[in-house]
Amino acid sequence: MSMFEVTRVSVRVGEDEISFETGKLAKQASGAVVVKSGDTSVLSTATMGALKDFDFLPLTVDVEERFYAAGKIPGSFFRREARAGEKATLTARMIDRPIRPLFPKGWHYETQLVAMPLSVDTDYPYDILAMNGASAALAISEIPVAAHVGAVRIGKLNGDFVINPAEVDYEELDLDLIVAGTSEAILMVEAGADGVTEAEILDALDIAHGEIKKITEAIEELRQKVGKEKLVVEEPTLDQSILDQVRSDFGDKIRTAATIEGKLERQDALAAVKDEVVSTLAPAASDGEVDSDLVGEVKSVFSSVEKEIIRRAIAVDKKRPDGRASDEIRPIECEVDISPRVHGSALFTRGETQILGNVTLGTTRMDMRVDGLGLETTKTFWHHYNFPPFSVGETGFMRGPKRRDIGHGALAERAILPSVPDQEEFPYVIRAVSETLESNGSSSMGSVCATSMALQAAGVPVNAPVAGVAMGLIKEGDDYIVLTDIAGVEDHLGDMDFKVAGTADGINALQMDIKITGVTFDILRDALEQARQGRLFILGKMAEAIDSPREELSKHAPRIESIKIDQEKIGAVIGKGGETIRGLCEEFEAEIDVEDDGTIRIYAPTGTQVEEAVARIESMTKEAEIGDRYPAAKVVKTTTFGAFVELTKGTDGLLHISNVKPGGRVETVEEVLESGQEIDVTVAEVDRERGRIGLRLTDDPAIEGKTPEEIAELSKNGGSGGGGGGRGGSREGGRRRRDRGDRDRRG
Repeated sequence: MSMFEVTRVSVRVGEDEISFETGKLAKQASGAVVVKSGDTSVLSTATMGALKDFDFLPLTVDVEERFYAAGKIPGSFFRREARAGEKATLTARMIDRPIRPLFPKGWHYETQLVAMPLSVDTDYPYDILAMNGASAALAISEIPVAAHVGAVRIGKLNGDFVINPAEVDYEELDLDLIVAGTSEAILMVEAGADGVTEAEILDALDIAHGEIKKITEAIEELRQKVGKEKLVVEEPTLDQSILDQVRSDFGDKIRTAATIEGKLERQDALAAVKDEVVSTLAPAASDGEVDSDLVGEVKSVFSSVEKEIIRRAIAVDKKRPDGRASDEIRPIECEVDISPRVHGSALFTRGETQILGNVTLGTTRMDMRVDGLGLETTKTFWHHYNFPPFSVGETGFMRGPKRRDIGHGALAERAILPSVPDQEEFPYVIRAVSETLESNGSSSMGSVCATSMALQAAGVPVNAPVAGVAMGLIKEGDDYIVLTDIAGVEDHLGDMDFKVAGTADGINALQMDIKITGVTFDILRDALEQARQGRLFILGKMAEAIDSPREELSKHAPRIESIKIDQEKIGAVIGKGGETIRGLCEEFEAEIDVEDDGTIRIYAPTGTQVEEAVARIESMTKEAEIGDRYPAAKVVKTTTFGAFVELTKGTDGLLHISNVKPGGRVETVEEVLESGQEIDVTVAEVDRERGRIGLRLTDDPAIEGKTPEEIAELSKNGGSGGGGGGRGGSREGGRRRRDRGDRDRRG
């Protein structure tokens, strides 16, 4: 008899079954659920810790990838997992964002959600299971949350919507949309796309919500079977007398301070009013001591009244803090070539948000290997986002990217990626870095704009410029307003943060977080249309600085050229033991990569070096044609009837004895030529069926100055002086004849 009592529920989502099991693993956690689909399984736990005296929600979310789950050993020096990778970090953020708003106000117990993939099958990616597992673990624990959260991925493949597509299909998707929500409403959206329309996004959201409802029903079934009794949390209330006094005595001052346009000036003015409120309603005693509890109560009341005043002014009175109309974008200024040594740079300033975009070009040897639990891939374009504390007028530690930085960088990367050319068109690795120099609202969308301009300045042939805009929503009762280009205060106090990036033709990336349940599809439709108009306006401003990719790369960028040769000629380029390719690399100070399909990429510091290397390789590998000149061809063998001359590695031609000296016949070839001598020859005849190539000296009066057609006609009339042969032709044939004679003599 088993010592475990396992409870299991399942639900069919799209074509697949997702199951939730509990009662066997990690039973000391407040809630533990194993979520399975196919051969992928994720252990999700929710654990409640000690009660803390915090004024914020002490929630942490961790995704712990273990390489054994995919049958791999870590590639690090210590062969052990280190800090969370990008996939794990982004998944943790997607778990956190829809769940965090559902915790009750006043919940100050330390709470940790952990997702640990135990087995990974790439047909069933673990991120969606981890998101559903976190909600299921919370549901059966004593931790009170307002609702269950379900998550689903909607892909668009070959024109059709697909629910939870396999990872192998990701690169083929026109839309990759992750949606999380409750049975009542959508709470979070994360999307990458290739220019899809607003209507397609709404259709996908509708499909997703239908699947989410089925998932939340399964989670509720699990809760009813094994769920613990929820803790009761008494939500904090504000002292009504203090609330009334702050509204009546300081409301006008708060309202005036909140409408100051400058961010820092507005913050200073509100801080001054706050200090006045505290000193008035919670004054220090005669001995200088203060009632810390009363001070905390007054500060909480002030924050509540401030939020109330600003939200009502925006939603009801239709007055934004900086005086803009609902669809008005702050002043924009764009500039390129900020940093002369950078391969491409641009500065995008929108109001008090300023981003410096930088693009660096590299060789394909610098591609990024993505080594995680999914399919092994490499990236040739990626975007990094930095947010130094000075950008918001603060001090702080600078110890690498935080989760927010990684999330913003990934969002901008998804937005830009569809516009980046493939390796065949532009054989460079591209790294983009966005430096946030100032921030007051949507630095991630500013990064999209700055990076798009920097790519064009670098000469990357993007198929279209990309811009992004952040939308907001404030809803008070039946009154609501959709805001274009939200500033920081509107984001902080608003009900929705809705970032949309794309080209003039469609959406490339979308990220949405909703804090309330009353957002209808009509509101989302309005927000998407308003975002489209805003995006077009920003694209127009960007075009004033740079309207198309430059035709020339920066003089400081490496030069890369890609050519394709016959696969049978690869050996000629590489040479015996790599001798030939090493010589080319040294001569032209280049890196040369040769692929099995005959593609050759040449990287060198200057364009001239690349062009010379390409010309050399083409001359080594091209089929000889009448009229082709070889100015430094080497005599490899002399015979009684002429000289064999090496045109390229593996290809010889014959210079007939009648042509070794212009204007006169010689008795022996050795009178004029010797093995190892370099001579200037031109192809006069090509017989491909017999593998023969006939040569003439380039300065021979009979062909000098003549066109290939005239030389060919001369050959037809018998004026070439005899045929020749490639490798395995006349010269090798002569050897075979000698071998046969030896055998005859031995016989």
